[in-house]
Amino acid sequence: MSRVSTYLNFSRNTEQAFLFYQSVFGGEFEGGIFRFADIPPQQGQPEMPAEDKQLVMHIALKILGGHLLMGTDAPESMGFKVSQGNNIYINLEPDTKTETDKLFASLSADGKVEQPLQEMFWGAYYGSCTDKFGIKWMFNCSTKT
Repeated sequence: MSRVSTYLNFSRNTEQAFLFYQSVFGGEFEGGIFRFADIPPQQGQPEMPAEDKQLVMHIALKILGGHLLMGTDAPESMGFKVSQGNNIYINLEPDTKTETDKLFASLSADGKVEQPLQEMFWGAYYGSCTDKFGIKWMFNCSTKT
């Protein structure tokens, strides 16, 4: 089933922020806390600095009305520079790749593609863009069709 969630980027304190949000809203993290150390080695990618390996790659917490709040650390060693305005994404999880392609093409038109849609190691068809109004969008389609 399709859903929409909010994705937050932090410099290096995602875990602390989400422990705070958990204390406010309650609940458990969906699937636990995924660390950058959990990423399988990618051919041609440089070794990740040791100080970044325990940072949060992905975390998710249901808040009011089942809305999913998700987050990640965005380390500068991986080319990120978190600042006010680039730290929030609207995450779309369409039901099909066809719907994902259509939404991605529409939202990225006259905007900027950050990550082209492609199959990712976590099993999703993923991409990200900024629309022509400066709003950031992520796409995670978990179906194979």
